[in-house]
Amino acid sequence: MRLNVEQLHGALARALASTYLVSGDEPLLVGEAADAIRAAARAAGFTDRRVFDVDRTFSWDDLSAEIRSPSLFADRRIFELRIPGGKPDKGAALIGEVAARPAPDLVLLVVTGKLDRKTSDAAWVRGIAEHGVWVTAWPVRVEELPNWLRGRARRLGHELDAEAARLIADRVEGNLLAAKQELENLVLLASGERIDLDLAKRVVADSARYDVFQLAASAADGDALRALRILDGLHSEGREPALVLWALVRELRGLWQARERRGQRAAAGRGGWSQAATPSERAVARLDSVPLAALLAAAARADRVVKGVAPGDPWTELAGLTAALAGALQPPRVSGRVAG
Repeated sequence: MRLNVEQLHGALARALASTYLVSGDEPLLVGEAADAIRAAARAAGFTDRRVFDVDRTFSWDDLSAEIRSPSLFADRRIFELRIPGGKPDKGAALIGEVAARPAPDLVLLVVTGKLDRKTSDAAWVRGIAEHGVWVTAWPVRVEELPNWLRGRARRLGHELDAEAARLIADRVEGNLLAAKQELENLVLLASGERIDLDLAKRVVADSARYDVFQLAASAADGDALRALRILDGLHSEGREPALVLWALVRELRGLWQARERRGQRAAAGRGGWSQAATPSERAVARLDSVPLAALLAAAARADRVVKGVAPGDPWTELAGLTAALAGALQPPRVSGRVAG
């Protein structure tokens, strides 16, 4: 059986499986799913928990012997395997065997990072999905975060206004741990009352954790407001202007490549730009309205300012380039020619 995190709690209430796989690249959701499984197992009498961190020195033979040996104290056992890379290698056969022929006194919990397509189709993963439960913890997209917060608030016994949910989402910028903490603070202060926008404004801190890739992707998507907000956050966090410019140029190169592919002008086997981003579908849909040559010329001008060989303020140049890429500003006219 394959479930998402939201479906897991209902499944645990109905029955406890013998084998679980929890995978994903969102630490909060992976951790909470694993916690829910451990709690359900303890409630069912599986009180002896053993944790194994799988690395290069891990002995699968020792684990196999432990699984096959009965508990000295006749306790039901939880065996938890932590495999960050999601590749058990020699242990894949053992995991598949345990999933296919479960022991009545054992619950096996495997916790991994996000699984790539090849690993997702591995025999041991398919065995768990067939005989046990595979829980995938998908990241919560920024546009989904307000509804995610409102659902979480309802599970905590509170109603969260839509405006308050949007405020929290804007402040945390996709940081789920920060969102969880802010919501818990609001629940404590609300004292059973509805959580409205006024309370959220008074309580919620600016917990955003910005990165240069979010900036470049937002600008390429045409979301000028978010891109400039992230740029302001990067500035206040003391990020290097050179790193911010690198991310923007990387996105521009990815868009240039996408335009060449769409026009079938890229020669077969051509290496193309190095360190180019893979633009989103939304960014590619904007290609006809994005003046790439002018933006790359503006980026070259910004590079000189950032390096101190041309007059100007680096962050002002970056703001202009970001706004122009997002379509909120025309790129400045810069002398010189960009080859391509």
